[in-house]
Parts: sequence; C-alpha cells; structure tokens
Amino acid sequence: MANAQVILREKIEGLGAEADVVKVRAGYARNFLVPQGKAFEATKANLRHVASLKTARAAREAEELAAAQELANKISKIKPKFVLSTGQGGKAFGSVTNIDIHKELEAAGIVIDRHAIELEKPIKKSGKSEVTVRVHPQVTTTLTISVDAGDTKEEEEA
Repeated sequence: MANAQVILREKIEGLGAEADVVKVRAGYARNFLVPQGKAFEATKANLRHVASLKTARAAREAEELAAAQELANKISKIKPKFVLSTGQGGKAFGSVTNIDIHKELEAAGIVIDRHAIELEKPIKKSGKSEVTVRVHPQVTTTLTISVDAGDTKEEEEA
C-alpha cells in the first residue's frame, strides 16, 4: 500500500485542481500522472513552484466563472415553449423532461450538460414553470419554460 505525494499540473476530475498536493497510489503516480505530464513529484524543490501554479489556477477559475455568468445570462433570456397533447379531462399524454429542455437549449445554440438542468420531476401541467440550471458550482440561473396543451381528442372528434 505505497502512497506518493504529487503536485497536480492541471485539473483532474475526482482528484483536484492544479497546485493541489495530493496523496495517490505510487503506481498511479509513477505510471500515469507523471509520464502524462499531469503531475510531478512533491519534492522540496518542486513545492517552491506551487505559487506560480496557484496564480495560473486563480486565473483559470476567474475565466470559468466569467464564462459561466455570461452563459447564465443567455439561458435566462431564453423562453422555450413546449406543446403537450392532452386527452379527456386535460390529462397530458407526455411530459417535459430535462432531455427536452436540453434539446431546446442546444437548438438555441447553448451547450451545457443535461445533468445541469435541475428538474425534480417531469412537467405534465400546462402553464409557465421555473427550472433551475446549475451552470457552474457557484452560478445558477432560472429558466422559464411555458407548456401549452395541444390538440385534445374531444376536438378531433368534433
């Protein structure tokens, strides 16, 4: 169970961001992180360079935050509309899910992860609904969608 300390050079999902000193398995460090240039060994000499990596990390995080806020503004301005077919008594035959909302956002030119759309349960009622979209861990926005009732079976028979 040999462990090694490494200093990350870039953000690695599930491990940390650049300038983080993390403890990983020696084989993972020796065979993957160091040869790929994703990290270097945490020696005394290398620990002195952590300050320069922290400034690069702060700049990257500031850029990501600014881009996320800009994206949140774009998302909040969009007002997608959906049409659900309904049957007797106004019962909907389908629902609006986060996948449907994701497709509408992509059609509008906004690319986000579909898991960023926080929808507790699918929308089955007509009207306006507020949906929370988490663009960045520090940035969330609200998307207003409107759901209209489409053709009912009663109208088709008439």
